[in-house]
Amino acid sequence: MTGPDGTRSAGGIPRVRVAGTPYERGRQYGAQARTRIHLSVQAYQRVFAHYAGWDWPAVRRAAAGFEAPVAAFRPAYLDEMRGLADGAGLDLADVLAINVRTEVMYAAKARQAPLATRVPPPPAECSAFAVVPVPGGPATTLLGQNWDWLLHSAQTLIVLEARPDDGPDFVTVVEAGLLAKAGLNAAGLGLVTNALVTDADIGAPGIPYHVLLRAILDCATVTEALTVLQAGTRSSSANYLIAHASGAALDVEAAPGDFTRLYPQFPGHGLLLHTNHFLSPRLPPVQDVSLWAMPSSAVRLQRLHAGTPTAPTLDDFRALLADHADYPHSICSHPDPDDHPLEQGATIASVLMDLNARRLWVAAGHPCQVPYHELDVGWLASPAPPGAVDLAQC
Repeated sequence: MTGPDGTRSAGGIPRVRVAGTPYERGRQYGAQARTRIHLSVQAYQRVFAHYAGWDWPAVRRAAAGFEAPVAAFRPAYLDEMRGLADGAGLDLADVLAINVRTEVMYAAKARQAPLATRVPPPPAECSAFAVVPVPGGPATTLLGQNWDWLLHSAQTLIVLEARPDDGPDFVTVVEAGLLAKAGLNAAGLGLVTNALVTDADIGAPGIPYHVLLRAILDCATVTEALTVLQAGTRSSSANYLIAHASGAALDVEAAPGDFTRLYPQFPGHGLLLHTNHFLSPRLPPVQDVSLWAMPSSAVRLQRLHAGTPTAPTLDDFRALLADHADYPHSICSHPDPDDHPLEQGATIASVLMDLNARRLWVAAGHPCQVPYHELDVGWLASPAPPGAVDLAQC
């Protein structure tokens, strides 16, 4: 579908296609998604002030501390963010700031854990699943999630389609201006994710969450993705549910720190389910405060377990991701009218993937109300065209 401004859309979500070097891809991204990127920056100015008590200059100063860790980890991602800033007409500090939104918000939450009445909790983020083949079963790997977040992100959602010159093609459903979120690449690797928070989430500069999501989508195998997560000091807690068309899958719960603070979870009967709290019993010396910050996580995980049949299909998950038990804090999350407007969260998008078939569906909004739209990702398996991308045709 093509909108009145010439941009393509998928079920109402703008599609941004980029190719070339990291800087070139970033510049194309920034130019095509300029309006939505500016909306992201404006929205997070209000959000950071509300949750962390920081004005935008303070946020930019804090974000600048992440520039060196990103450059040491993958300098190409910093080039990509520079191009994105140039294409959107922003400073690099603005783009860094929205790419470290997790570090700012959840670090503020963890620092203030003893003073819960002073700091509002961010909304819970995400209910996720993976289904992998078991011996004698269908050779199909399924992956998906509901992505729940602040209401403004419904206006900044995009589908980013990338043809890097130095890695596999990938597609990701993401907030405009951020490097990656849930997605699928040409190697058959898929990624979904959940927010987590511990008392070690203090905002210390390290490799940011959304940079690691981007790095995983550059990987060809699950093992390579685990190596990426082990490669440096992570700044924040998160859960990474990674699967591959070969049938390999791994759920990695990560606390801030190095490789010693990664806690893998393995499929049971071909199934992995995760919400927003740690499942590993091996967490010390850090303390999981996820259920304090995101109390709906426990019920959503119970509903995922209760609603998943023995041999689940994507149709089963279409129904399950629309579940309203414990409404409005349900798997299909809706705004709580009693919350402050800046604290209201909801399911912003629902994503389903068949990794073997290289197929991806997205519902832009509540899956109880909005149909899933299949993205045309056949280009993931086709050779990249010579020369630069023609932005007019995107």
